[in-house]
Amino acid sequence: MSDPLRAQAPHVSLEEDATRTGKDPASVRRGFLEHVRYSRGKNPETSTAHDRFMALSLAVRDRLAHKWVKTARTYYEKDVKRAYYLSAEYLLGRALGNNLINTGMYEAAEQAMREVGVDLTTLIEMEPDAGLGNGGLGRLAACFLDSLATLAYPGMGYGIRYEFGIFTQDIVDGYQVERADEWLKFGNPWEIVRPEKAVPVRFFGRVEHHTGADGQRVARWVGGKTVVGVPFDTPIAGFGNNTVNTLRLWQARASEEFDLLLFNAGDYERSVVEKNDSEVISKVLYPNDAFQAGKELRLKQQYFFVACSIADIVRRYLKGHKDFRDFPNKVAIQLNDTHPAIAVAELMRVLVDEKRLQWDEAFHITQQTFGYTNHTLLAEAMEKWPATLFERLLPRHLEIIYEINHRFLRQVQIRYPFDEERLRRLSLVEEGAEKKIRMAHLAVVGSHSVNGVAALHTDLLRRDVLPDFAAMFPERFNNKTNGVTPRRWLSWCNPRLAKLITSRIGAGWEKDLDQLRKLEEHLDDKAFHTAFREVKQQNKHDLAQHIQDLRSVSLNPNAIFDVQIKRLHEYKRQLLNALHIVVLWMRARRDPSTIVHPRAFLFGAKAAPGYQQAKQIIRLVNGIGEVINSDAGTTGLQVVFVPNYRVSLAERIIPAADVSEQISTAGWEASGTGNMKLMLNGALTLGTLDGANVEIREEVGDENFFLFGLTADEVIARKKAGYRPRDVYNSHQELREAMDLIASGFFSPEDRNLFKPLMDNLLEEDRYLVLADFDSYMKKQEDVARAYQDHDTWTRKCILNVARAGIFSSDRTIKQYAEEIWRVKQIPVDQ
Repeated sequence: MSDPLRAQAPHVSLEEDATRTGKDPASVRRGFLEHVRYSRGKNPETSTAHDRFMALSLAVRDRLAHKWVKTARTYYEKDVKRAYYLSAEYLLGRALGNNLINTGMYEAAEQAMREVGVDLTTLIEMEPDAGLGNGGLGRLAACFLDSLATLAYPGMGYGIRYEFGIFTQDIVDGYQVERADEWLKFGNPWEIVRPEKAVPVRFFGRVEHHTGADGQRVARWVGGKTVVGVPFDTPIAGFGNNTVNTLRLWQARASEEFDLLLFNAGDYERSVVEKNDSEVISKVLYPNDAFQAGKELRLKQQYFFVACSIADIVRRYLKGHKDFRDFPNKVAIQLNDTHPAIAVAELMRVLVDEKRLQWDEAFHITQQTFGYTNHTLLAEAMEKWPATLFERLLPRHLEIIYEINHRFLRQVQIRYPFDEERLRRLSLVEEGAEKKIRMAHLAVVGSHSVNGVAALHTDLLRRDVLPDFAAMFPERFNNKTNGVTPRRWLSWCNPRLAKLITSRIGAGWEKDLDQLRKLEEHLDDKAFHTAFREVKQQNKHDLAQHIQDLRSVSLNPNAIFDVQIKRLHEYKRQLLNALHIVVLWMRARRDPSTIVHPRAFLFGAKAAPGYQQAKQIIRLVNGIGEVINSDAGTTGLQVVFVPNYRVSLAERIIPAADVSEQISTAGWEASGTGNMKLMLNGALTLGTLDGANVEIREEVGDENFFLFGLTADEVIARKKAGYRPRDVYNSHQELREAMDLIASGFFSPEDRNLFKPLMDNLLEEDRYLVLADFDSYMKKQEDVARAYQDHDTWTRKCILNVARAGIFSSDRTIKQYAEEIWRVKQIPVDQ
């Protein structure tokens, strides 16, 4: 049998334009074959699967590059205002499939690969996830980049090119085991390195003060160590247009790579110590900061990418402007949480020390340039850095922060005379046994806009988290509810549903998700109901097969797929879910008829390596699964913890989900975006009034949302009244039996005391009110099981959830940022 690739080799065309830019199957095929030969250095018949993946990716990148260059030229020639997104995380996932969808090339690529005997799906599956993020924060940043390009806004993302992203999670004997995520092991076809735009970044050293020739005081930061930031650019393609924006990620390199004298003297380790010390900065996402060295490295990472990005932004601005008067009219910088908050001090340093602007003018420019997005209500997540660490690592920035604080507190003092307590609360410096710099305060004072990411979150931000700032600057606070891109989270991940939707309402919804409202015309269309259920069932069969391959568990595709996929944190309450499963199983053991419908509970989550309590919960879920799955034939219950949760795995799970578990303690989740993705794909939400759940429920109506639990205000009141979790335990027999069974070691026979501390913690503290909400949760789960029995009503609810998901598009969110904070305009790029 002849090799199709060999047969194609003699027919490779040298027509460069079509080969590089054509989107028809023949052009894509030619581009692919040329890259096999000239980029991979292989004959087509000897190319490996990896060669073929790289060749197709490069062929797609060629087509992006054509638009990429035009986009950059358009922005430069029109001297447009640009939005710059600074984020320590970008959870991008795989790029090949998404780029094929956004460029409208998927069918052409599929045909081209088929003609040369290559399976496109196999190539797509080969790509490692670009896991440069920890969870929702990083995935939101990725969605925002997609929407910026799709809406043709001049925008650019900045971050760190971590050599190792979020760890790869294995489950060994029920425990999470972390392995390094070597996503760059075989290269990355999408990025282009720009060494000519490298930026030097200083650490340590000292500050010298003197008087300049103009009589002004001048500060010079000298000495210390210099690290070089090298930019790697990734194209971000808009959907259905010619815009290709840029994600620029910085990699740390040593300013002096190698000491030849030391090497020749035989001191081989010291000869490369400078290189190793520098490059560790971009080595791994979020080093463990339980130790001083980890804290220092995290602050180094934050300043490193911020300094590189600010230098790059200023360089780009000065290409067309002689002074900084127009800077806020051409530059908008958004701080994605507090990780890049040091940018406020860095821009001030550049403007005052390097460009010699007066302080007041520089600070006005800085405030008008920055916007700050807060993503958390957790006090421990509001970053604070020891002043001693700042003084050693970034001495000039500490001086600048002290000066900002001094001038700001004078404003506070004038407005609120004799209110020393308010001064203490508002200060950028936390006084205590160890003096600390409050990065959230720096971000608020240095920005003209402060936004939360869901209506409830923003209200709580104003009322509970930053109330003094909200009173001082009420005009700065605003809400921008998060969203998700419908291209990846429906068009790409759920092509069956996307095709069904288009068959009923036509194309166009991919860029205008509000068009999904037209589906309401089909709420009582029986044929549409049947087709909708068939799509869900096929997706469930696919996921069941994947889990069979992955974990050797044969999921029942006719069961209710109850899904909780998110970062593992106690406030997200995977433990509440687990306790309920144990109660259900104990009921079923006594009387199988109590299980109204078979249930498959699916978990996906990574726990931070140093978060022992979260890792214990993972072990518990796996222990429960081992027991329950052994008699699933009797009870109809199954539990699967799917290892190594990531974007590409979410793309498999979300289309198959029936129930979306969004069960965090009310008042703890800022927004959530997994809730939106699951809703968009026809899962019904079981949740508390927390984060964006509030807005989801408002959109779909109470009858199409399974609500349980205390509200945020009730949580506060319950705690103030003296919450005693042991009282709940004593009064609820089934809960007590389940907790006792767990504590007894039934689910951990190798260590009978393994889970006792977990249960004791619930009895003594229960910070996240797991026990307080248990009864309400259990009863609502019973409602879920009964509701699923009525297929027509359930399907109607699912369709309505999809139809009402339009408001949760990241396109809507980005449009609000662009119009209300950044003041940037859409700039279409010509063909």
